[in-house]
Amino acid sequence: MRVEPRPDVTYQVVAREPLVAVLPSDHRLAAGSVVTPLDLASESIIGFSDVPHVLRAVVDDYLRDKGIDITPSHRIDNFAMGISLVASTRGIALLPAYVEPLLPWSVVSRPLDGEPPTIELAVGYRRDNPSPVLATFLSRINMLIEAGPAGVRRSG
Repeated sequence: MRVEPRPDVTYQVVAREPLVAVLPSDHRLAAGSVVTPLDLASESIIGFSDVPHVLRAVVDDYLRDKGIDITPSHRIDNFAMGISLVASTRGIALLPAYVEPLLPWSVVSRPLDGEPPTIELAVGYRRDNPSPVLATFLSRINMLIEAGPAGVRRSG
């Protein structure tokens, strides 16, 4: 899960996932090996709504830091909606790389040039949960972190 401030949840970050540009497979930028921030300035960008507010902040901060001022053409609440809008509107979305296995043939991803923005993936739990299963899981969390999330491309 994403680390979202909740008073009753404790988080242990297990990975930092880079965001990638997700675009139509026949888009002119799909021919390149990377997408630069300046490439995004003239494109129709699909942004996030306030629901995934952590992702919205990561993308907004990235674009602002790169000097790119964009008003999204659409706003999404989830990845399926984002992938669908990329395919149907021919826009570009910045999504975590872990969505790459979900992309249909009509949509591709490209890494962002330079240091990409990242989203933290974490295990969230209630500290007051007495479950022995949770205790065993948490005692082995470092093994999970070292192994990395299954199917997720690790940066670095």
